[in-house]
Amino acid sequence: MKKIVASALAAGLAMGAVPALTVPAAAQVVRGIGVVNLPAIVANSNAYRTAEQQRQVTYKPQLDQAEARRAQIAAQLQPLITRFNTDRQAANPNQQSLQQQAQQIQTIEQNGQRELQQMLAPLALSRAYVQEQIEDKLEAAVQAAARRKNITLILDPNSGAVIYADQAYNLTQDVLNEVNTALPAAQLVPPQGWVPREIRQQQEAAAAAQAAQAGQPAAQPQQPAQPTGR
Repeated sequence: MKKIVASALAAGLAMGAVPALTVPAAAQVVRGIGVVNLPAIVANSNAYRTAEQQRQVTYKPQLDQAEARRAQIAAQLQPLITRFNTDRQAANPNQQSLQQQAQQIQTIEQNGQRELQQMLAPLALSRAYVQEQIEDKLEAAVQAAARRKNITLILDPNSGAVIYADQAYNLTQDVLNEVNTALPAAQLVPPQGWVPREIRQQQEAAAAAQAAQAGQPAAQPQQPAQPTGR
């Protein structure tokens, strides 16, 4: 359960900005099924919001230092960028000089970004620490909310991933039984000319691309003989 929650949370956070906390209408349509936006829960939790406000005070020296350095870097870059744009618009611009100027600008920007990140590292560490504390409470919170609302299946609204599922939804053994019935035993030795499915698909795609370039319909690949018995 914890791995499922962590995976869904990581996927949501990887998408960038965290959406506002909303209650989708679909959660009210099918009884027993709900949706949970884990990144929105983290970002809208009292602990997270309070920490965001407190961080502006606790880490004000680092913020002020980073802002001052950011202004210095911008002031350093401005004349270089102005010169670059002017030289680029010349009738016969010196490409070698432009390349050197662009490299200089890029180097200053990259070094400045690393410097700012280092200055703000304590804030990033603080935010990660707060987020982890909230994440540690998510699994129990999801289960408690599910029990209170009589929800047996919870999905992530962004990815559709299962966040929580009652054991009644676990069909692993049922599907295994079906597979064992459909294929009690498998052929050990492949037939002559057989290749794995992935390679067959690659061959079909290559043949289709070659035929498209030639303006002809793709030839159907010859299928290897299928085993007739077990």
